[in-house]
Amino acid sequence: MLQLEKLTKTYKTGDKALQGIDLEVPSGQVLALIGPSGAGKSTMIRCINRLVEPTGGAAILDGVNLTRLGSGALRRARREMGMIFQEYALVERLTVMENVLSGRLGYVGFWRSFLRRYPQSDVDEAFRLLDRVGLLHMADKRADELSGGQRQRVGICRALIQQPKLLLVDEPTASLDPKTSRQIMRLITELCRERGLAAIINIHDVALAQMFVPRIVGLRFGEIVFDGPPDALTSEKLTEIYGEEDWEATIEKVEGEDTDIEAAE
Repeated sequence: MLQLEKLTKTYKTGDKALQGIDLEVPSGQVLALIGPSGAGKSTMIRCINRLVEPTGGAAILDGVNLTRLGSGALRRARREMGMIFQEYALVERLTVMENVLSGRLGYVGFWRSFLRRYPQSDVDEAFRLLDRVGLLHMADKRADELSGGQRQRVGICRALIQQPKLLLVDEPTASLDPKTSRQIMRLITELCRERGLAAIINIHDVALAQMFVPRIVGLRFGEIVFDGPPDALTSEKLTEIYGEEDWEATIEKVEGEDTDIEAAE
């Protein structure tokens, strides 16, 4: 379980990105984080694994207070938190397989990774993951030869090969077309369900969040203003999160998309 207790982040400018966030994410639960730009979504995710240092409060993963760990213990704890980035964060000149195996750096040590001497069990798992996401035939391709959707799938494999307890996903569909965005969201949620993984997905597309994720948390000005199931995200709640807008069209779109998905399945 992940627990956030009064998690805060104030920048040197005085801007308060997070204002005392209290949140629990049980093991195996997938949660979508929505809200306007500047609401604190990316900051919250990055405070959990301390890519951004929180100003106060605590982030606790399975009883370990991540905010109090020293550098060595933090490196070990990060092995249990897979990160999937909006910009993919792949090494362009390396192959798909090498990028996936880089997710094992926290386990194999610098020299073995530098010399590409990964244990056979890691290589076997990388092949299994690539097969699962439909990229087995591209294992030897360079990352810079891939499409955006393919790169994101490689990033998913790299995160999962860590064998994490928690996935932190930052805008996984921001650079993708609508069809690929749906495929990526479906893939992430299916993999989390198969592996019993908890995940926090920071996403701008409200309709995608409602289609694929069972719990949605809305942030505004660094505070939680909504926490509930997709069907509780009414026009009034969306207005509270984002401000005044005609939200009926968005809600109707989601209902229509849900019907299409059920028919396809």
